[in-house]
Amino acid sequence: MDYLLLVVGLGMLLVAADLLVDSSVAIAQRARISNFIIGLTIVGMGTSAPELFVSISSALSGSGDIAVGNVLGSNICNTFLILGVAAAIMPFAIERETQRRDIPVGIFAALVFMALANDSIIPGISENTISRIDGIFLLLIFIGYMCYVVIIKGRNPQQAIEDANEQSQSRFTGKHPALLWGIAVVSLAGLIFGGNLFLDSAKNLARAWGMSEAVISITIVAIGTSLPELITVAVAACKKNAALALGNVLGSNVFNMLMIVGLSSTIKPITVVSVTALDFFMALLGAILTYVVIFTFGKHKFDRIEGFIFIALYIGYTIFLLMR
Repeated sequence: MDYLLLVVGLGMLLVAADLLVDSSVAIAQRARISNFIIGLTIVGMGTSAPELFVSISSALSGSGDIAVGNVLGSNICNTFLILGVAAAIMPFAIERETQRRDIPVGIFAALVFMALANDSIIPGISENTISRIDGIFLLLIFIGYMCYVVIIKGRNPQQAIEDANEQSQSRFTGKHPALLWGIAVVSLAGLIFGGNLFLDSAKNLARAWGMSEAVISITIVAIGTSLPELITVAVAACKKNAALALGNVLGSNVFNMLMIVGLSSTIKPITVVSVTALDFFMALLGAILTYVVIFTFGKHKFDRIEGFIFIALYIGYTIFLLMR
């Protein structure tokens, strides 16, 4: 039964992701908003819903390591595996505004998250805790960033025209806005439900194979909650909607660190015990390397070879986790 549910969950993810990409592009075209902004906000936050559910539930149950580890693992997966897969499928250019604003914000968010979760580096403090004040601070940063992106930079008619000219048309282009938003909402629900179905069946199979709970939470939970992003980005890359793919990854990472951790720790302070400094460093390294690729090989572009390097780094890190 678990094998069957695994296949059904994956099928739901594929269908829902395909509908989400097409409906999001159509919404962007009709509202004259760039595909990148749609990916950064609607798709990015929507596909992070599994992480939100897992982290809040873990925080409420007192499992702080799962809450933080899920976010870190998902961000590492998003950057190295998902962005790597997108570039390997279809190399894409990185817009100058993204280089100057959105990638640096991701690096800043990773630095702030790392600092707030490692209180023990301060003399006299032995416990790593993300307090309610820390959570509120993260939420304020997130709200400020979203307001800046959507209100100040979101409406860009010229970019929307360029998107329409350069990228493949959506099957829903010209449809009524209510239908488009309805398809987007149903698709997000399908991604969440399909992701949970896949994740639960994978966890059951992992236990049957003799994997420990710690290994399951570090690998399968993080990868499972990132499946909506992986499927959505792969479909977007195949449809040559690179801006949507990149926006989805950057939006999901910022949403995970600022919104999810901020909300979870505001509801209940999170104590971090076994998540190591290396795990935080890998999330930060991913954000930094996303900026580095601007200057390596093809400048201002995420090349296929860089995509394979990112995938190799993720595989190496996962092997290290399993050995640890």
